[in-house]
Amino acid sequence: MNKFLDAISAKLLSLANVLGSNRYLGVLRDAFMLAFPITMFGSIIVVINNLPFFSDNLKGTLYDLLGNGQLATMSIMTVFVVFGIGYYLSKSYNVEGVFGGAVALSSFLLLTPFHTQTDGGETVSNVLSLDRLGAKGMFLGMITAFIAAELYSRFSNKGWQIKMPETVPPAVAKSFAALIPGTLTLSIFLGINAIVTGVFNVNLHDVIYQVIQKPLVGLGSSLGATLIALFFVQLLWFFGLHGQILVNSVMDPIWNTLNLENLEAYNAGKEVPHIISKAFMETFTVGLGGSGMTLAVIIIMAFVLKKKMYRDVGRLALGAGIFNVNEPVIFGLPIVMNATILIPWLIAPLIVTTLNYSVMALGIVPAPTGVSVPWTVPVFFSGMMATNSIMGGILQLIDVLLVGIIWYPFLLVLDRQVDPEL
Repeated sequence: MNKFLDAISAKLLSLANVLGSNRYLGVLRDAFMLAFPITMFGSIIVVINNLPFFSDNLKGTLYDLLGNGQLATMSIMTVFVVFGIGYYLSKSYNVEGVFGGAVALSSFLLLTPFHTQTDGGETVSNVLSLDRLGAKGMFLGMITAFIAAELYSRFSNKGWQIKMPETVPPAVAKSFAALIPGTLTLSIFLGINAIVTGVFNVNLHDVIYQVIQKPLVGLGSSLGATLIALFFVQLLWFFGLHGQILVNSVMDPIWNTLNLENLEAYNAGKEVPHIISKAFMETFTVGLGGSGMTLAVIIIMAFVLKKKMYRDVGRLALGAGIFNVNEPVIFGLPIVMNATILIPWLIAPLIVTTLNYSVMALGIVPAPTGVSVPWTVPVFFSGMMATNSIMGGILQLIDVLLVGIIWYPFLLVLDRQVDPEL
């Protein structure tokens, strides 16, 4: 058994090293984290504007007064992600990040139609549609930002810059240094937009959305793909690798896009289109005690198991576990490389996620609205905030109970394996 686990560990460690050292996945992760505090502010505004005990008139008044708090943050999340990708990718090439971010954002806007259609079919010019800056433009924004920052950085590192005397203020010198690389990069994207719109009479937003984003989002919103992602999160953690970071670096663009589409539908008074989303993953997986949903495990260790060593670890981990930080139990039980509890560690999240998906698909519990709830918000409260319903909180409590039932026999085996004096 140990040889088998060692062999798997070596393979997964190699995979983790590849993913962890990948420049583009790291940049993408950092770009989403750049947008996190801004979108969190917008989520708070959405929660305030839509508290279930408010009347429709009061909600309307609050939206008129506070609605820009959401429109200027979550609704244009793609803008922040694009700038973040340009910034961090340029920095990774030792190029001035601010200019890389600005060029990436401008390149994205060059590909964005500055017109929209009203419900009556009338075309309004010289305006930007919010959906192009939000969920619908997310994948084009990411692709454009990576290419633009790559081009800008390569042009800069080739020395295609205007060098200013040392007596010139640094801010002015940096602006002139960015002039030629920025102009070349923006010219390329302006030419692409001219060809696509002039020759093919389409825009890249619609092309990327239909060809790439829509199929990927459809796949990522399925229960099967979600369970596969969760399985690898659990498996990587078992071998001591941060499964959440490694898997999320691949899945976050899809889950965040699903989240934005949910929020846009919710704000428009329509039915939320997706069950799986970033809010679902944060609230109904990590939000149950951290990766692996270990709050129930900590409670059983602290108050049910008989061996002092487990009770001590459980009670020490309880405070952090309430706020979904579970490294103390992952490395203190330990869960890492502990074959006795491999089965519940792998299957509990899969069973609970299937349950949650099913009850939401049946309409028993509403799906998350798209509001971003901090993953450190305790069980019950985060479920209510994410779904705007007390049923979300109740479902989380049921989840914790179910995890406890799955884990209990295996924890008893662990308890009996330990020297009675410990």
